[in-house]
Amino acid sequence: MGNHFKNSQRALLHEGEEDEMEIFGYRTQCCRKILCLAGSIFSLGILPLVFYWRPAWHVWAHCVPCSLQEADVVLLKTTDEFQTYSWKKVMWIYMSALNSAFGLTPGHPLITDEEDIINRAIRKPDLKVRCIKVQKIRYVWDNLEGQFQKIGCLEDCLTSAKIHLKFGSGLTREEQEIRRLICGPNTIDVEITPIWKLLIKEVLNPFYIFQLFSVCLWFSEDYKEYAFAIIIMSIISIALTVYDLREQSVKLHHLVESHNNVTVSVRGRKAGVQDLESCFLVPGDLLILTGNKVQMPCDAILIDGSCVVDEGMLTGESIPVTKTPLPEMDSSAPWKMQSGSDYKRHVLFCGTEVIQAKGAGAATVKAVVLQTGFNTAKGDLVRSILYPKPMNFKLYRDATRFLLCLVGTATIGMIYTLCVYVLSGLKHDFILQEPPEEVVKKALDVITIAVPPALPAALTTGIIYAQRRLKKRGIFCISPQRITVCGQLNLICFDKTGTLTKDGLDLWGLMPCDRNGFQEVHSFASGKALPWGPLCAAMASCHSLILLDGVVQGDPLDLKMFEATTWEMDISGDNFHIKGVPAHAMVVKPCKTASQVPVEGIAILHQFPFSSALQRMTVIVQEMGGDRLAFMKGAPERVASFCQPETVPTSFASELQIYTTQGFRVIALAYKKLEIDHHITALTREKVETDLIFLGLLILENQLKEETKPVLEELISAWIRTVMITGDNLQTAITVARRSGMVSENQKVILIEANENSRSSSASISWKLVEEKKRIVYGNQDNYINIREEVPGNDREGSYHFALSGKSFQVISQHFSSLLPKILINGTIFARMSPGQKSSLVEEFQKLDYFVGMCGDGANDCGALKMAHVGISLSEQEASVASPFTSKTPNIECIPHLIKEGRAALVTSFCMFKYMAVYSMIQYIGVLLLYWKTNNLSNYQFLFQDLAITTVIGVTMSLNGAYSKLVPFRPAGRLISPPQLLSVILNILLSLAMHIVGFVLVQRQPWYSVKMHSACTVKNESISKLTVSPTAQEKIESNSAITSFENTTVWFLGTINCIMVAVIFSKGKPFRQPTYKNYIFVLVLIIQLGVCLFILFADIPELYRRLDLLCTPVLWRVYLVIMLSSNFFVSLVVEETIIENRALWMAIKRCFGYQSKSQYRIWQRALAKDPSWPPLNQTFYCDLPECDRGVSYSNPVFESNEEQL
Repeated sequence: MGNHFKNSQRALLHEGEEDEMEIFGYRTQCCRKILCLAGSIFSLGILPLVFYWRPAWHVWAHCVPCSLQEADVVLLKTTDEFQTYSWKKVMWIYMSALNSAFGLTPGHPLITDEEDIINRAIRKPDLKVRCIKVQKIRYVWDNLEGQFQKIGCLEDCLTSAKIHLKFGSGLTREEQEIRRLICGPNTIDVEITPIWKLLIKEVLNPFYIFQLFSVCLWFSEDYKEYAFAIIIMSIISIALTVYDLREQSVKLHHLVESHNNVTVSVRGRKAGVQDLESCFLVPGDLLILTGNKVQMPCDAILIDGSCVVDEGMLTGESIPVTKTPLPEMDSSAPWKMQSGSDYKRHVLFCGTEVIQAKGAGAATVKAVVLQTGFNTAKGDLVRSILYPKPMNFKLYRDATRFLLCLVGTATIGMIYTLCVYVLSGLKHDFILQEPPEEVVKKALDVITIAVPPALPAALTTGIIYAQRRLKKRGIFCISPQRITVCGQLNLICFDKTGTLTKDGLDLWGLMPCDRNGFQEVHSFASGKALPWGPLCAAMASCHSLILLDGVVQGDPLDLKMFEATTWEMDISGDNFHIKGVPAHAMVVKPCKTASQVPVEGIAILHQFPFSSALQRMTVIVQEMGGDRLAFMKGAPERVASFCQPETVPTSFASELQIYTTQGFRVIALAYKKLEIDHHITALTREKVETDLIFLGLLILENQLKEETKPVLEELISAWIRTVMITGDNLQTAITVARRSGMVSENQKVILIEANENSRSSSASISWKLVEEKKRIVYGNQDNYINIREEVPGNDREGSYHFALSGKSFQVISQHFSSLLPKILINGTIFARMSPGQKSSLVEEFQKLDYFVGMCGDGANDCGALKMAHVGISLSEQEASVASPFTSKTPNIECIPHLIKEGRAALVTSFCMFKYMAVYSMIQYIGVLLLYWKTNNLSNYQFLFQDLAITTVIGVTMSLNGAYSKLVPFRPAGRLISPPQLLSVILNILLSLAMHIVGFVLVQRQPWYSVKMHSACTVKNESISKLTVSPTAQEKIESNSAITSFENTTVWFLGTINCIMVAVIFSKGKPFRQPTYKNYIFVLVLIIQLGVCLFILFADIPELYRRLDLLCTPVLWRVYLVIMLSSNFFVSLVVEETIIENRALWMAIKRCFGYQSKSQYRIWQRALAKDPSWPPLNQTFYCDLPECDRGVSYSNPVFESNEEQL
């Protein structure tokens, strides 16, 4: 019974997905609510504040656990490492309004079909639905399944036949009303957050609450000046944060605003076609798409006609994509399974623009609404921006722990203060020298001293300066906190096309073939016209180009290929009458200047569009006055597999390798003649794509960007791993990796091939060494890849890189998951990777404890850019809005700059944290020593230290820019590490020793007297008299508890020590510019030190009176300078010779046998000891059923057609 209750109280949302959550049921209890209300009143609002910071505590205090079916509150917990809690109220949707509208009753036939999730959610007989809304997605309670299920989309279990049958004629008005009420409006509504809400949310940050406490305490002690300073700093900080958040909110609102204001045509089952605002669309509605351009307001399945869509919003690349209708198949499998991995070719995604809709014959283009609102592709992108993945960076966890240590120290100080003042009262006949409220204030003061309220502002300054410097270099950041994460990056993944190589593809040559093999290469650079033949016809017609407003548009590769033929494109008119050719068909014609072309033109009758899974596209065309033909183009290996073997030249593989290894992009062309009597619709893709005749190879050039090689060399020399993730050919990728320097000349490339046997659960994986050989081709010396059969033993000793395809990566993930970490340790080249596989690969690298950066041009890289610790987009398209960094310069030069600034910002954060911690401890030590004498620092003394010294240092210390060179090691990523802790502790101990020595020695001086107000020499007698003159006497008496020789000594030691610690902690090389180049900071230090020494030696009575200082003999002042100088010298020597001595710490690590606990380091050590790794020229098999248990990540939103050919 207990287990049953536990299971019914807990469930999973988005099981197995990236945003998986646990959901727990709770029921509110009135008595608990009353107790919490009383607690809130008696705690003066502190309890609600704690509940705001800890949502789980709020639920546990107000509610009792119950089953999800009975719950009125649900507690949500993310299942990632952060385990973030939130809570939501369970709401009710009442359907009584529909009863009066069209007589909806519990027995109405519309809601009796329990196949539909909407009908299963309606509780009968009271006609209401339980629901919750989590991160903009609505979930309804499924009464049959007993769980919350997502609403706002068609069920995945629907077959293609069911979609055509159930939704092919549209929905009735009643069905629309029910779905509209339950699913909610079809809007991606990102409201502009009101300023007051942002303000309250920011002000309720725990540290601002602590600042409020500090300011209230200071006002009660008449310490107004610094309180006002902190208030001003906090207001500026809050205002800047609120302004940034507001700007982001406005930008995001404008980004999605147009989505909600689209008018569409919808066909109802009885009402016919009517225009409707897009916000009223529901899943299952039948959209009618006309020839006009329209932005898709939802995700929809195309069921009739074809569309050309611009998916730039999702992919970042404005290339028209052809969408085909979902075929009506007699199969019980869900429609996505029927279409395989390529089901997206039937889906029109929300946010994309339909630029051309073409019906079959006279029919209209119809699409069934698949998903609405935030369930859509665009909604998912917007949600990823609204609810970003939390950042797990050790610096912030360590900072929290460090603050807790300071709070613990402050607590000890509070107890010490209370004890000192109580014991002091016992010495004076149980009469406290201070009123009890003053003693409490002094005790509370210790907290504000030990935990500096200015700490957040000080830590933020370095990041703000780094962000400003990055902006000057054209690198824009929407997540400033990620700048410090850049300083820890040790692996960068690069997309190839458009990132490492140039965007544009130039036609280099065409290699035709006949029965005798490949012919002489036709060079496009020569300017010679392409001779007529099937090859010319294939280049003119086998593409997905469209004619829009008289301009030919489409994929750049298709465009280059078509332009090379010098043909023209047109659309056939109504008077166009050729057998089997429909009106308004796409027609390509030879230009007027062309000669010896026996056909007037070629009409494109039907397209089987390109897909990344199939790696090919096919068209059916009709020569005007000639034959009906089918042309195919695609990846050479795939095209050759569909051709008659005797038409494929025997030298096909070697010729292909020659060009791919030189970095050329190669596609193959093939064709066949078709029977003209067959109707086009009767020709399936399987029938068309058989027994083709191989035509030849089209060779395109894709050059490296000039900046690529030097940047990669800089990264590799800094021991930062570089990895290529591309959708291009594997051999091309290997060559680009060699040419770019990602793989050096003396390093080997090992090809990993993994295959899955579709007929059984077995799979195989093999390793082959790729060898670079020389061969003479056409009189030129070229490289090509060859697989070595025999491997000398010494090859294992050299460094090596693994290269594998997306298909192999998928098979390894599923069947050889235990080998995956071993492969990733040396995996450098990943080719033919789909967008989902790119994201998965980045995640796998993160599991090995790499700090992963991802750099892409925005095309197909969005998922990986979001997944990485740091995503850098080289595209300014809307797709890059999810990337933390965007570079205006479209090359990878931004990467070293970003890492340098990240390292500088990280070191600056450490410097500031250490400085603020030691400064607070210096003040803490001084105050506790003075409390021993029931003395204290005056307000002006505090103000001078806090404002004139520390605040100014905090603002200027962070101005150091990044060092110009990337060194081969990273800065420490943890605040709580031995060098950092030792540095802080040693400086605190040195300060403690110096303060104690000064405090004790001053009391042993011959001129020391508790009642004296000056100890100046006879020579300064006039000054002495002035000091105790009647005009000053009142002030002396009023501050008699403060003015003392101990106070003067402690204040001078503490103040000047704060300046010296700033010099010691201000780090320069190797991560920041040398300190002397931070001219403002150096000037500030000189002025501060000069002012302090002036006050120490000036003998100006009025100045001493204002600062509540006493005049001391010159010799004592010299002693103070000697103590400070000794402290500075010792501290500086320790910092430079021990703390900053990397060689010493490495030796200590070796001495104690310390080894890194990062997963990738553990694997590296294990593989170095394994003589059998890598297993060259071996094949492993997996026949066990458990091999299939691996789960591969997919990101369906961002999959598109990048780099597939």
